Amino acid sequence: MDTSSDRWIAGDAYESFMGRWSRQVSDLFLDWLALPPGLNWLDVGCGTGALSEAICRRFQPHSVVGCDPSPGFISYAHKSITDCPATFVVASADSLPIDDGFDVIVSGLVLNFLPQPLLAVQSMRERLRPSGTLAAYVWDYAQGMQFLRIFWDEVAAVDSSAVDLDEARRFPLCQPDRLANLFRRAEMEAVATTSFWVHTVFRNFDDFWSPFRAGTGPAPSYVTSLEADAQRQLARRLKQRLPESADGSIHLSAKAFGVRGVHPR
Repeated sequence: MDTSSDRWIAGDAYESFMGRWSRQVSDLFLDWLALPPGLNWLDVGCGTGALSEAICRRFQPHSVVGCDPSPGFISYAHKSITDCPATFVVASADSLPIDDGFDVIVSGLVLNFLPQPLLAVQSMRERLRPSGTLAAYVWDYAQGMQFLRIFWDEVAAVDSSAVDLDEARRFPLCQPDRLANLFRRAEMEAVATTSFWVHTVFRNFDDFWSPFRAGTGPAPSYVTSLEADAQRQLARRLKQRLPESADGSIHLSAKAFGVRGVHPR
């Protein structure tokens, strides 16, 4: 899957679009892992550092290394996460930090964007100590990510040429059985999956729509490719479709799938 048109540039833009929801999922994900303190962690595709920050806050790790191919995201993580034994480096999934002694390797909301996820998971596995934990989570783009599901449904209604941009079509990996199969093919053991639900509450329509105009991520990249009139037409359709409360707020939900496995001894 070609993701070259998905722009991942500005940390602030990502935070307003997806980071505020990924921070909620990171806590649920770490609850599920329930690992002891004092471990060495690698966070692959750390983005703006939401998961790394949660690891530091909750697990008293010995160390955390966060890596991401976006210099803008790494810069944001460096500046915003200070009270934490973490280092952040610019590195992609095919050039991970060299270390075969990580106790835990995690990856949040990233696997579906990788052109060769199996090779990436195998590379992560190689950097785990025996009996170490490898775990990841991805959004349920097909059904559970309501604000994106509504967005792409309305896009399809006015622009048939954009149907294949819908993340539900682009990322079939984002299903529990496919994630489990991916980990088993990478020779992980004790593979398990689960689901996480979070509330995505927008203060008003502008709080919903503005992040789509910032250009960071697949859906915002599509919006910024449109002419001004087409953007306004799409915004009108979305405003009519979204369930606004009496105070103007919009209450939706989002689901993510988690997968984990253990490096064989």
